[in-house]
Amino acid sequence: MTETISTSREAILLEDKYGAHNYHPLPVVLTKGEGVFLWDVEGKRYYDFLSAYSAVNQGHCHPRIINALIEQAKELTLTSRAFYNDKLGLAEKYVCETFGYQKALFMNSGAEANETAIKLARKWGYTKKGIPDNEAVIVAVKKNFHGRTTTIISASTDPSARKGFGPFMPGFEIVDYDNVAALEKALDNPNVCGLWIEPIQGEAGVYVPAEGYLRTAAQLCKKHNVLLMMDEIQTGIARTGKMLASDHEGVRPDLLILGKALSGGVLPISVVLADDEIMLVIKPGEHGSTFGGNPLAAAVCMEALQVVKDEKLAENSQRLGVIFRERMQALMKKTSLITLVRGKGLLNAIVINDSPESETAYNLCVEFSKNGLLAKPTHGNIIRLAPPLVINEEQLHECCDVIEKCILEFKKTS
Repeated sequence: MTETISTSREAILLEDKYGAHNYHPLPVVLTKGEGVFLWDVEGKRYYDFLSAYSAVNQGHCHPRIINALIEQAKELTLTSRAFYNDKLGLAEKYVCETFGYQKALFMNSGAEANETAIKLARKWGYTKKGIPDNEAVIVAVKKNFHGRTTTIISASTDPSARKGFGPFMPGFEIVDYDNVAALEKALDNPNVCGLWIEPIQGEAGVYVPAEGYLRTAAQLCKKHNVLLMMDEIQTGIARTGKMLASDHEGVRPDLLILGKALSGGVLPISVVLADDEIMLVIKPGEHGSTFGGNPLAAAVCMEALQVVKDEKLAENSQRLGVIFRERMQALMKKTSLITLVRGKGLLNAIVINDSPESETAYNLCVEFSKNGLLAKPTHGNIIRLAPPLVINEEQLHECCDVIEKCILEFKKTS
């Protein structure tokens, strides 16, 4: 295969003709990434302010992670779980010791990890809590995002995720996010086996709950003998200023769900962590994945996490996140276009003073791209701003200057 892409238009037309129309990308065609930067096929350089939805926290093509990938790829990439391999046990030990759990179950995508957590919670509910067969309930929250499989969207409240894809799986109760009273009422049901939440709702627009909500949720789960299932696929691996967003409140979930930056964006890796009492309810043959726990992923995962530790990316995220929000809050005083700034660490959002049906936020992101910065709106009028955690303060201020220039000029011309 020798055919290549030489222009952005050519690539966009090819995707439009041969690809499914399940995304609405910005009209930018990327061909290279390094650190905080991306380049398009015409050679223009951009700051990345999406980080592949927080999958490249360690920066694009981190040399240590790429080297781990190359060296392992020369030796062995896949055995399936029909046999042992010499890397999986090392990776399981590494992640268990890093996050403080007894057992790890590796999968590939974030959605697979969430599906795994659902199965674990239900099986635990039947075998340990004594819930009658087929009556287990998992409590989820409004505006959640855990993936797009048919089971997961059964717990979604997003019409774009649900419309036209029913019938839906039973066994979920949906309550308001950041509402302790609603949570306590739902958990009082003896058939509830799990509470399934994100510590910060990323896809919904970076909704940060009130201080103490996660801690209270954990206490209520213990009170009602319910497993706390924490989806940290987007918020974990140093994104919010600590290794896990739940660390901000000292919360240790019963089921910790990780993905995205677990590989530094090099290949799909996800994992569910739990202690023996929960993890060992699943027996041989009851769950698995051909690629889950493959030696290539295991080697990459260990190096990707070690990079986060060695380069102190959580500390960098915490420090620069404060600076970023200060810059955005100062900008908010100069324009009525921004109504709210929120976030934690380097997971942030600005809310545009417009309806979710408006294209203002999308058009602003197009202007950002023209000025060398890539971001993407979510839910119409919210722009998520999440650079790779290897960004430095000088680069951050340069990006803030771009955002400020585009927003102030957009106000003048719109």
